[in-house]
Amino acid sequence: MGNGDINQAWDTFWERERRKGTKAARTDAGRGMPESWNRIERQRERVWKDFARTLPKGARILDLGTGDGHVMAHLLRARRDLKLLGIDRAGALPDPPRGAKVRGGVMMEDLPLPDGRFAAVTSQFAFEYGDLPSAAVEVARVLKPGGMAALMTHRLDGPIVAHNRKRRAQIAWALEDQQLLKAARGSLGLRSAGIAALPRQVIEAPEKGAALHGPASAAWEIAEAIRQTLHHGRQDSPANVKAILTEIEAQAENELGRIASLEAAATAAGDGAPIITAMADAGLELVEDRQLLDGISAAPFADFRTFRKA
Repeated sequence: MGNGDINQAWDTFWERERRKGTKAARTDAGRGMPESWNRIERQRERVWKDFARTLPKGARILDLGTGDGHVMAHLLRARRDLKLLGIDRAGALPDPPRGAKVRGGVMMEDLPLPDGRFAAVTSQFAFEYGDLPSAAVEVARVLKPGGMAALMTHRLDGPIVAHNRKRRAQIAWALEDQQLLKAARGSLGLRSAGIAALPRQVIEAPEKGAALHGPASAAWEIAEAIRQTLHHGRQDSPANVKAILTEIEAQAENELGRIASLEAAATAAGDGAPIITAMADAGLELVEDRQLLDGISAAPFADFRTFRKA
């Protein structure tokens, strides 16, 4: 999957979230891992609230790759006086938290913002998706002297990447190993011959997927969605049923694109050295470097680093 496909996956994802009007806490790769994700979310909230308390009164903050504005919401819970702007490369974004603004269609490597505008720049699982040297130069440019940059970045060996690799395997089981969409579409062609029975592999797939991969797995989700589509579509036109199957396939491919981008970003971040080097070359000094744990996995789920502009 190329970079264009990966970028389109995120554009499509945030456009869908905007249409739904949701503020889901699991939008950045936490589907299907509720207990671990709840712990991760609590830890992230603590980190951002603590960071907010270090900032000067009325500080202007720029949030990179803001998505649904989750970081800005945490900052505002700690400090209502902060002035927050979130940017994201996706053109259509969910509404920001009250008291914050967002601008879509903005690349972190080319910020349409004045020099020295912000007291702080934040990023949660976003900075590592960009071109590190170019993004670091832009962060340094828009920061005031003495301004802080706070980056929470993915780890390739962490539970978030591991979980998403499992989901990729589960999607492959449903769509490639079991060929459920092919079987479902084939059954529509038999209607004209008066054969309306659901394919046995489609009927049995949800239970099989849950047994092999778990009841909250992508294997079960996709298998059950296909089974219900055929079951409830027996009184619907084949064209409408086919359209729903196409949407199921599109959502699965979208998730695969986001998983690919997650892996690429975590690989780019590496052990942190590429990020630290890029920031140092841009004139930003490392102040803090620590690992974040969810209390369940032995491996950290993220690294958190702060940098100061001289």
